[in-house]
Amino acid sequence: MAAHIRRRLRKGATTTAVAAAAVAALAASQAPAAPLAEGSTGGDQQTAGGETGGPEDGAATGNSPYYTDLPPLVTPDRPGSSSNLPAATGSAEAGIPASVLAAYKQAEQTVGTTAPACRLPWQLLAAIGKVESGQARGGQVDANGTTPTPILGPALNGEGFALIKDTDGGAYDGDAVHDRAVGPMQFIPSTWATWGQDANGDGRKDPNNIYDAALAAGRYLCAGGRNLAVAADLDRAVLSYNQSTEYLRTVRSWFAYYQRGTHEVPDGSGVLPTAPSTPSPSPTPTPSPTPGGTTSPTPSPGPSKPGATKPTPGPSKPGDGTTSPTPTPPRPTPPPKPTPSPADTLGSLENAGTGPLTATAGGTFDERVSVRARNALGAPMAQLPVTFTITGTTGTLFDGGKKKVTVISKADGTATAPALKAGEKTGEFTVTATAGTTRPRTLTYAASVTARQADKIVRTDEKALVAAPGEKFADAVTVKATHKGVAAPGVAVTATMVKDSLGLIDNDKGPYFKDAAGKPLRTLDLTTGADGLLQLPEIFADENPGTYKLRLTTEGGGSVVIELTVQAPEETAPEETETPEA
Repeated sequence: MAAHIRRRLRKGATTTAVAAAAVAALAASQAPAAPLAEGSTGGDQQTAGGETGGPEDGAATGNSPYYTDLPPLVTPDRPGSSSNLPAATGSAEAGIPASVLAAYKQAEQTVGTTAPACRLPWQLLAAIGKVESGQARGGQVDANGTTPTPILGPALNGEGFALIKDTDGGAYDGDAVHDRAVGPMQFIPSTWATWGQDANGDGRKDPNNIYDAALAAGRYLCAGGRNLAVAADLDRAVLSYNQSTEYLRTVRSWFAYYQRGTHEVPDGSGVLPTAPSTPSPSPTPTPSPTPGGTTSPTPSPGPSKPGATKPTPGPSKPGDGTTSPTPTPPRPTPPPKPTPSPADTLGSLENAGTGPLTATAGGTFDERVSVRARNALGAPMAQLPVTFTITGTTGTLFDGGKKKVTVISKADGTATAPALKAGEKTGEFTVTATAGTTRPRTLTYAASVTARQADKIVRTDEKALVAAPGEKFADAVTVKATHKGVAAPGVAVTATMVKDSLGLIDNDKGPYFKDAAGKPLRTLDLTTGADGLLQLPEIFADENPGTYKLRLTTEGGGSVVIELTVQAPEETAPEETETPEA
């Protein structure tokens, strides 16, 4: 941040004494927060220009500068009073812009659900947000909680600050040479890459968004199983954010101040710190001669992320002769983004009694896929969209001809898909039910399509089938397949020449069919037509007379045995001719 911001790099007895006096004054006028852990001392833990303080040291901000303004000595409210004061009460310093306050409280609720043992208080986030960005420049955020321009710290180039070389190609901080702290909670890019969150549900993890940044800060502070109700854990958490004891004392002061009471103010009307919210650029070093008598050009900032806005220098220090930019008018206060309660949070998706899913080709499945949604409390969840999707190559569709449908769950939490219409191809497929967006729940059902069936097959006439050896049978064989008394179209029928009446022994002589090449064939696979009828191909007799059997069987158990007779035609005696008498 600007050179005139009081930095953690400043050391000495004076700074420590002032901070200690301020904390002592606060302690005398208000109920104290958890005491500083034993061993916390004044002074900074980093040397200017050193290599420490980067991500390897675990500092979320890279130990960037921060605002050292201390809270007023007059507390927001008397002990024991509400911590949610109306806007008309409390000092101006106690007011927190609406969207910023909503983001802190939402982060507390979210972390309280996922990591309740941490006991994260939103007032700690408010204290860090105060010293890092002045509550995001007094609440200068849009309706989604995003700052109109990025809040960037100075380049961490080792000149008065830590040396942290670029880790993000300038994607977050617009600097492809060195890293800078970014956003309302001042994360350096390498830390954001690990801890970034999407708390406002827009599909992006944006360090410039107060909702995303506040949740990331909350999860970061709770890392390592910390319990922030314990003083030592709270101190370690704050020091992990910026490794400076002066920083810890400043945050502690604001934490205690906000615990005593605060109130919501419109976005854009928060009290700004004494130093400017937008950091001024780091001074450009004088070019130094290079071997050969030339001077090295001043390095230019790295390329910005497409669509990103370059940081705007903040207002100049009063009295330096420059003109401050026109302040941005306050924006309308957006409604705080609601945090879903456990009753409104999807907890599970379970089978609601769906039985085996099997049907014959072209038929309708007797069972319908049904699921039950429950919330995080285990109660049925109504009015929840559940999407059912068919995956497979059988051609099966939902009633209406769709492979994907969405159904809204009923009061008992159940959602039932439309009836399934089996396709013409046999095989396996799946039906998947999906619900929820943030953490979707899925349930997959196995299903199958079997061949069409016929439980009965009969000849359509009773003519005797007879042929002479070496000849073909004059009469065609026609059969009809039915299933539960109804014509069964598309049913597979197997025709086999057999020796016995049960059709258990195949025959290798007697009547036969012909294949495409005209060779004898004594087994054929056929299919009934649309009306369940099947006319067999021509049947031929070999040179072996006798009585033979043809067995027809179907999927579903239908069968019929038909007799075929091969015999020579009976010879008739020639008629005697009378000889006339002489």
